[in-house]
Amino acid sequence: MSVVESIRIALRALAANKMRSILTMLGIIIGVGAVIALMSVGQGVQQMVTEELQSAGSNLLIIVPGNLSDQQLSNSRQRPSQPLTNGDWRAINDPLQVPDVVAAVPEIDSSADVARGKNTLQISVTGTNEAFPAVRNYAVVQGSFISGEDVLGEARVVALGSRVAEKLFSADEYPVGQSIRINGLPFRVVGVMEEKGGGGFGSFDNLIFVPVTTAQQRLFPYMRSSRGEPTLSLIMAKVTSEEQLDTAVADIEDLLRRRHNITFLNEDDFSVINQADILDIFGSIIGVLNTFLGGIAAISLVVGGIGIMNIMLVSVTERTREIGLRKAVGAKRRHILTQFLVEAVVLSLIGGIFGMILGFVGAIGLASLSEDLSAVVTSDAILLAVGVSTIVGVVFGIYPALRASQLHPIDALRYE
Repeated sequence: MSVVESIRIALRALAANKMRSILTMLGIIIGVGAVIALMSVGQGVQQMVTEELQSAGSNLLIIVPGNLSDQQLSNSRQRPSQPLTNGDWRAINDPLQVPDVVAAVPEIDSSADVARGKNTLQISVTGTNEAFPAVRNYAVVQGSFISGEDVLGEARVVALGSRVAEKLFSADEYPVGQSIRINGLPFRVVGVMEEKGGGGFGSFDNLIFVPVTTAQQRLFPYMRSSRGEPTLSLIMAKVTSEEQLDTAVADIEDLLRRRHNITFLNEDDFSVINQADILDIFGSIIGVLNTFLGGIAAISLVVGGIGIMNIMLVSVTERTREIGLRKAVGAKRRHILTQFLVEAVVLSLIGGIFGMILGFVGAIGLASLSEDLSAVVTSDAILLAVGVSTIVGVVFGIYPALRASQLHPIDALRYE
């Protein structure tokens, strides 16, 4: 008997008990649907994280105060952390000391009350300098960004994120040149930034930007080191190319160790974070999460496989006389084995097809919960669904098929 004929007989047998077949396939449908939906959303999250990090600029190094290594965190005798200062930023920005850095920008981040008229918002404020748009890949759509003269003169000027501008000004108003108040001090709006969108790391659109010196001296004068120097939240450095990232990291670490009088590596009171390392870390985390969620979803596949085995055993019992008749007219054990194995695989594959449809719909539904998230259905997910469905059909169909093929024709014909 050919495989095509076996498939035709299998479909006829399944059609004879439609409701039973549908209920049997339900476990496969739910399992395959859950696996595809979770894999698609997981890929979407990974793509969103990658795009978000890359949209913040390319070839970036982030220098933050404190040692983030596990060794330092577990060391009870760690040396007191020293904050980053303007001197550290200027040293990193010096091409004679770190030649592979194109530009370094200081950042001081905190929140403040931002008001215009009777409208008051709690907004995150970033103090930085004129190189910020180039380093962070962030353009101005109205007016201009803060200038070098604004930084030198501690000017009370501000560039607004797009959403902040929408909240403070009506659609028919032109924000540039208008005045707003930050922590009670008047600031003149010099520009509005492009819309970047938000994600798991917050949104540039909900920020406002002021000169770093203004932030340090007028808005947040309390952010000082033990020696009274203004401190920075972080320093962002743009490197000439991806190939020079490791060299730049080594140069910056050596420079800061000299400036902070650090002798041993485990005494570092700063961390240099590579943008590529962040992508790798998040990729690993999302991969582990996808595996974990996929394992949970696979439980439904096991349940579905047990259902297939159960229904095939029932089918063997119901069709005992049919099996005996086929053997009596010359069917061999392999023909009976193939017949029932094909039925199990067909049942599983049909469930897998409906599961794929359910998975696509579920992935789109989950992705719609976030405006920045999109479901990414890959060929791997489809191949996995087809492969898993086939394997489940074969694995859980072998025992019923073997049992059917081992029936003695005389006993089968006598069965009532």
